[in-house]
Amino acid sequence: MRDDTEDPNYLMANERMNLMNMAKLSIKGLIESALNLGRTLDSDYAPLQQFFVVMEHCLKHGLKAKKTFLGQNKSFWGPLELVEKLVPEAAEITASVKDLPGLKTPVGRGRAWLRLALMQKKLSEYMKALINKKELLSEFYEPNALMMEEEGAIIAGLLVGLNVIDANFCMKGEDLDSQVGVIDFSMYLKDGNSSKGSEGDGQITAILDQKNYVEELNRHLNATVNNLQAKVDALEKSNTKLTEELAVANNRIITLQEEMERVKEESSYMLESNRKGPKQDRASEGQALSEARKHLKEETQLRLDVEKELEIQISMRQEMELAMKMLEKDVCEKQDALVSLRQQLDDLRALKHELAFKLQSSDLGVKQKSELNSRLEEKTNQMAATIKQLEQRLRQAERDRQSAELDNRLFKQDFGDKINSLQLEVEELTRQRNQLELELKQEKERRLQNNRNIPGKGSQKPEPKMDGKHKIQEENVKLKKPLEENHRLQSHPMDEQDQLLLSEEPQVCQLCQEDGSLSKNVCKNCTGTFCDACSTNELPLPSSIKPERVCNPCHKHLMKQYSTSPS
Repeated sequence: MRDDTEDPNYLMANERMNLMNMAKLSIKGLIESALNLGRTLDSDYAPLQQFFVVMEHCLKHGLKAKKTFLGQNKSFWGPLELVEKLVPEAAEITASVKDLPGLKTPVGRGRAWLRLALMQKKLSEYMKALINKKELLSEFYEPNALMMEEEGAIIAGLLVGLNVIDANFCMKGEDLDSQVGVIDFSMYLKDGNSSKGSEGDGQITAILDQKNYVEELNRHLNATVNNLQAKVDALEKSNTKLTEELAVANNRIITLQEEMERVKEESSYMLESNRKGPKQDRASEGQALSEARKHLKEETQLRLDVEKELEIQISMRQEMELAMKMLEKDVCEKQDALVSLRQQLDDLRALKHELAFKLQSSDLGVKQKSELNSRLEEKTNQMAATIKQLEQRLRQAERDRQSAELDNRLFKQDFGDKINSLQLEVEELTRQRNQLELELKQEKERRLQNNRNIPGKGSQKPEPKMDGKHKIQEENVKLKKPLEENHRLQSHPMDEQDQLLLSEEPQVCQLCQEDGSLSKNVCKNCTGTFCDACSTNELPLPSSIKPERVCNPCHKHLMKQYSTSPS
């Protein structure tokens, strides 16, 4: 079963699609570059030249060949001449093309017509009018040609955008006749930055389509070159054969000329002998002379026929030499086109390798990014679980805080007034104690002075002194009771050992049991009396912002309380 790629209809459809894509690229690039340039375009503008080359290939696609003596001739000038019958305004362009000096080929006339129509900004209108008349185009195009299918209508619609372009051409017939129509794909095969996946896939698809089109065009050109080479070989053989026939004809002419000279000599000899001989001999010689004249006439006619045939052969040889020159020129053009196409094919292959490398690199990058995304998702899930746990703990802490605030508020409501009154009472008792200590000190100094003044009575007064001491101790006990009650409201109960120590006499250190001769300090928390060694620490208390001197047991207890308190 034959492959679909060898089907002529499939090949023609593929060519139509490729030509339509090239026309889109060419028209889009021409419009963008012209708008960026911002001036009137001329004949040397490269995108404009490539546009005309693409249009020429579109008009040549599926064109029927006209057989002539020099071979098959394909020209798109015939369909363009029909436009003046469909649109009367195009008659001016057709007349201008015919009057253009230097134009000798139909291809040159077609190229001049396209340029003049673009200058008038009516190329799209003329092409639409031509494509709508399929019955007229069927005389010039195959049924599956681009101009006969919907791709032609699409291209004609795209040509409307060229009306925004201003162009001015200086046309020369020699340049239009000898121009080589090869598409330069390097203008459209540009590697964009891009960086966007969908655009990159579209560019790769477009490049592959263009590569297939170039390969298809290369195959067609190779087939055309092979056909031209076969024609050249056939013409060379025919030329050799005609040369041999010409040599044979020349030899025959020379032979006939020699025979004619010999016949003339014989006839002159016979005339002389007839004059000298008898009449009978003259009759026989006259008969021979008439036969010789008849033979001479036949040879003369044969010579004329040979000369005519020689002239025909000479004219055919001239035509064949002209055809050979044109074929050589066409072959040179095709070879140049092949070289250019091979170069573009090499560029396409290099670009394909580069795109394949970039695609491989992008796949590797995508794989790495996917792995990184998976790791990030795992971390995100872990963080989400941690955040959920923290939120639960935060809600629990918030509930605990609200409960603590509620308890604190209730505690303040229950004991706030009592604490304030106790603090005032403690301050008053402390003031009274300080005053009593001051009075005690003054009494001691007074008594000591009296003992010095009356040395004989010193041994008789111990009891009043002891009575005063017991009196002071009783007052200290009375002062201590509200202080202990305040201490129970402000803090937790202390250890049993600390309570026992605090219940000792206030005149000695309640920890180390030192006597009263040493200096004593009052703990601002429990209001106990301690020596310097047992009350070296200071801490801020609820009743005072500034650090106050406290005893070592209170310091230990308060530090434990502060470390476990949430606020």
